[in-house]
This record gives sequence, structure tokens and C-alpha cells, in this order.
Amino acid sequence: MIKKDLSVDFLGVHFENPFLLSSSPVGNCYEMCAKAFDEGWAGVAFKTIGPKHFKVDEVSPRFDELTKEGTPFVGFKNMEQIAEHSLEDNLHDLKKLKENYPTKIIIASIMGTNEQDWEELAQLVTEAKADMIEMNLSCPQMTSHEMGSDVGTNPELVKKYCAAVRRGTDLPILAKMTPNITDMVPAAKASLDGGADGIATINTVKSIANLDIDRKTALPTVDGKGSISGFSGKAVKPIALRFIQQLREAAGMEQLPISGIGGIETWQDAAEFLLLGATTLQVTTSVMQYGYRIVEDMKNGLMHYMEEQGVDHLSDIIGVANKSIVPVESLNRDYKVYPKIDWDKCIGCGRCYISCFDGAHQAIQWNEEARRPTVDTDKCVGCHLCNLVCPVGAISTGEVVMKPGREGNPEDIKVESPRLTHF
Repeated sequence: MIKKDLSVDFLGVHFENPFLLSSSPVGNCYEMCAKAFDEGWAGVAFKTIGPKHFKVDEVSPRFDELTKEGTPFVGFKNMEQIAEHSLEDNLHDLKKLKENYPTKIIIASIMGTNEQDWEELAQLVTEAKADMIEMNLSCPQMTSHEMGSDVGTNPELVKKYCAAVRRGTDLPILAKMTPNITDMVPAAKASLDGGADGIATINTVKSIANLDIDRKTALPTVDGKGSISGFSGKAVKPIALRFIQQLREAAGMEQLPISGIGGIETWQDAAEFLLLGATTLQVTTSVMQYGYRIVEDMKNGLMHYMEEQGVDHLSDIIGVANKSIVPVESLNRDYKVYPKIDWDKCIGCGRCYISCFDGAHQAIQWNEEARRPTVDTDKCVGCHLCNLVCPVGAISTGEVVMKPGREGNPEDIKVESPRLTHF
């Protein structure tokens, strides 16, 4: 069995592996977190704790899913608010978790309505022996505009509340950022200016996942009505990766400590977040589908990937991909790559022909009698839509040619299939 060092040091705290429960329904009480620790999770961002005066009043039902062609949980809509337990119960659970699991990392997620709330909550969770504080500046379904994503889009408020938390604790502070914003960098920088040590991102994306077309309202319906609320799961991974890359490429933030969140369901997803600079990884939707045991699959997958890459320590791959992602105007436009069809694999379904004719450049020719596609290089622009729609992987990258009037040696061009090789 392959064994690699999955431990990471993040904001001065040692984690036995990068996997944490994110602040959500999956880490809502002592019993849930204890079971997760027993299954091998390194830590938990305990479900967000609010001030004593804030009363949680949930709706029922409050979940919805986005599916595609029978595949469940492409995305997951969640209307749940912060922890429904009393402040005293939450603090008791934090303390008990640390006492019974001293090597596991307890991150106290907190959310206040004003500076006093934030400072007092920081003091209380510090006294409860939390290892770290995560400031929830981004929950999209709070009923008060003093809390959640309305705060996270306002750099002035972000800085003020981070400063309040810093007054209340000497623990490391993570500012949890909202994706419901055009540019995350100003809010992230404001959080650092206010005293935060790192960033957690992304929280859920404001959404309407589905409509009930008969009742004509958003799902889930609550007494005949729906609402906009947070969207998570695999579908938001591209958004999360985009924000992490933009944070790490911003001036002065190249080494920004990041806890990655958003659609991490497999070890491949985990590897992508790590390569873009996340040091710890927070998970919710995958646990909702497969249970806490999914962490073993993700840990084993990462160790095999590290073996393939020839590295022994997880820290060796963190942030490696940042430098290879460049502005779109900087990409090499001097060549194109023709697709290559493997007729031994081709099943003659015609998907490539239909997609190219109806959705691209009519460059796939179709022999009706033989049910065999061919590529017309006079029309082909090298977009590789055909590669992506082929259900059996019969189409790959083929000949590289320089565009007319462009200089360069096609043999020097690095070409990879648009399909992920690990899937």
C-alpha cells in the first residue's frame, strides 16, 4: 500500500491531512464531528455559531438538487441557515471535541451582526479551545442584511469585522469569502488589512436550481413559495477554482494562505484545488452523498497521484499550477490541432458529426453507409468539440499545424487532450 505524507501546516497549525468538514449541516454537533474524526478527517469547520440574540428559524423542506441525464447531485441547493443549537451548546461541543480529539483541528465558524458580536464570539470560541476561527462573511441565505454575503461584498465592513475579531482573539483567522461578487480581491485584501491571516473560499453561489413548472415557483417550495439561496456541489467547482487563481495572481497575494471550498467530491477535485494554491480542503456535498467514509477514497487517491508525480510530501504540489495559468490574451494562437479518430474504438454513433455540424464548423464528414466519421481539414478549426462529445474516447489530438503566415515548429508545441486523463 502506498504511503505518502499528507500532512500540511496552515496558518501555524498542523493538520494530519488537508481534508476538513466545511461549516455546514455535515458538522453540526459533537456526535457528527466525532464520527468524522473517527473516519479520518483532519479537522472540522464547525457549523457557524451566531450571537445569543440571533434566533435561527428554518424552513422545511430546504434542499434541492440539479441533475443531468439521470446523474444526481451535479449541484445542490441549500436554504439552511447557521447552527440552530444554542450558543452554550455549541461552545460546549467545541470544547468537548478538543478534549476528546486533541490532535484534530477545530475551526470555529462564527458570524455576528455588529462589531461587538464578532469580538465577543471570537473571545468565546477562543476560551472553548478552538484552534482557529473562520469568519462567515458570505452565507447567501441569512435573513438579516447585517450578516452573510451582503457583508462579504462590502470591503469596508469586511475590514471592520475582521478587526473586531482580531481584538477578541490571538488565534489564526480565516475570512470566508462570497462568490457572489465580480472581483473577490478587494474584499480579500480588506480582510487581511483588518487582521485576517488567510482566506476560505468559496461559499455557496446564489441560485435558483430548478423551477416547478406546474406550480410555477422555485424548488424547494415552502407553502407554495420558493427563494434564491446557496448552490454547491460539483457544478460550482469551476467558479471556486477561478476565484482561487485570481486571488493567488493578485499583486502581493502570490503566497496567500487559502482553504479551498466548492465542489470537492473526489481526489481529482482535491488535487486541482491544491495545485492552484489551496492548502486545506473543505467538503460538504460529497459527504451528503457518500458519508464521512469518502475521505478514505480521497486520501488514497491523493497518495497514488503523489506517487505518479514523484513527490513524497503534499506541500510539494501546492500552488504548482498557478504560474501556468495566464491571461487569455497571452495564450499561443499561432497553431491549431486537428482531431484524430481511432476507428477501432469508434462505435459509429454519429455524436461527433451532429455536434460539429449543428454546434461548430461542419468539419466532420459522415459516411452513412459505413457509419464512419472523417475530418475535413479545410474546414476544421481545431476546437475539439468532437473530442469532448465522443462517448467512448475515440477522438484525440492529432496533427499540429502552424496557421498561415505564423512562424514556429509544430514539434515544439505542447499538446494535450482536452479530456482529463484521470477520468
